[in-house]
Amino acid sequence: MNFEEINSVKALLSKPQKIVIVPHKNPDGDAIGSTLGLWHFLKNMGQDASVIVPNDYPRFLKWMPGNEDIINFERKNSEAKERISQATLIFTLDFNHLGRIGQMQSELESADATFIMIDHHQEPADYAQITYSDVSMSSTCEMVYTFIEKLGGVQAITSEIANCLYAGIMTDTGSFKFASTTSRTHRVIADLIDKGAENTKIHHQIYDTNTPARLHLLGCALKNMVILEKFRTAYITLSQEELDAHEYKKGDTEGFVNYGLTLDGIIFAVIFIENKEEGIIKISFRSVGDFSVNEFARKHFQGGGHDNAAGGKSDVSIAETTKFFESLLPNYTDKLWI
Repeated sequence: MNFEEINSVKALLSKPQKIVIVPHKNPDGDAIGSTLGLWHFLKNMGQDASVIVPNDYPRFLKWMPGNEDIINFERKNSEAKERISQATLIFTLDFNHLGRIGQMQSELESADATFIMIDHHQEPADYAQITYSDVSMSSTCEMVYTFIEKLGGVQAITSEIANCLYAGIMTDTGSFKFASTTSRTHRVIADLIDKGAENTKIHHQIYDTNTPARLHLLGCALKNMVILEKFRTAYITLSQEELDAHEYKKGDTEGFVNYGLTLDGIIFAVIFIENKEEGIIKISFRSVGDFSVNEFARKHFQGGGHDNAAGGKSDVSIAETTKFFESLLPNYTDKLWI
């Protein structure tokens, strides 16, 4: 954000606003952490603010302070639409294209409000009047901390804000192991701990509350893993039938894709998950080093994201999707062996 944009935000927040804060569909830890962190900050300023999520999110994120005040667009549709229509200021966090919010898209497109985007993904759209985009940041939660800092509000960060932002940074950096984790990230984390983030408890709430069904599903996923050493690639498939057999709940497959990267010599990992309700195969891509899964997902699977973490989808069966995926790999041999 430049000096002019910072002053514009300060001017907007110097007056009473009706604020709506929105994350992407199927929100993850960074999306929920950043929206709730910003929500606490704005509420503490005296602003009338609400968080509206497009749909439900995993149980292991529902411990965050303020979770009970989140409005689910699917479950409280009338209330959500009313708040959006009355909003004077809308923050969109952890996404940069309105196509990422599902059925909420038309509501936001018709909203008579000033938009502020805070996001760290590549190629942002231009729907916002104020765009804070930085692909070098580890997470949107780190960006929200920086946003608060630029507004001169770091001293106003409470333990509630600190816990939310810590959770989002931790999850989006893979517990601080991804390349996006910088010395700045660690300095932000240190300050959040100083301000009350309970790092051990947060880790436990997110990573150590598994159900037996989820661990059995993980076993199924690992059994399904295909390893293509020639292309330094590993992929996992999960059918709808397998999900149902293991009592799948939203968020149960979170992190499964990363297991492929724990194999010696593997730099490209993928998971293909069937979703019969939406009629798609949901795909997550991960890589280490210089192989850009963002470019790969954008070119072949209607997706995108970051250089080392991206998503996409397919409209054909798992068998057809994986066959197509494998057919692409010979074209990337030189990039996979850099």
